[in-house]
Amino acid sequence: MSEQLISRRGAFSLLGLAAALGFAVPTTMLTESDAEAQVQPTTPTPTAPAPTAAAPAAPATSGMNRRQARRAGRHERREARRNARHERREARRNAREMRREARHGNNLYMKGDVTKQK
Repeated sequence: MSEQLISRRGAFSLLGLAAALGFAVPTTMLTESDAEAQVQPTTPTPTAPAPTAAAPAAPATSGMNRRQARRAGRHERREARRNARHERREARRNAREMRREARHGNNLYMKGDVTKQK
């Protein structure tokens, strides 16, 4: 038998093939035969009810407290940014309306109830 060097690519392909076979073979070996799989138990086994009470909450650790403080700070900063953005938009809207009124003024010629003087 002659010795040959195997390339990296060949080694990885063999490793992948071995891994695939490693996953596939045990599942085929562990499956029961058809006859054994069709056998029904004669008496049902009683099952214990699952515990419904939740486990008591663990006391807050310093890491949890820090994380909650950071989260609360983020929420406050976001809320402050939203409020500031809303106020800026309102200020721009008010400034636009004031400029519009200054440009157009109180246009009497547009109103119908004003009579012309002769």
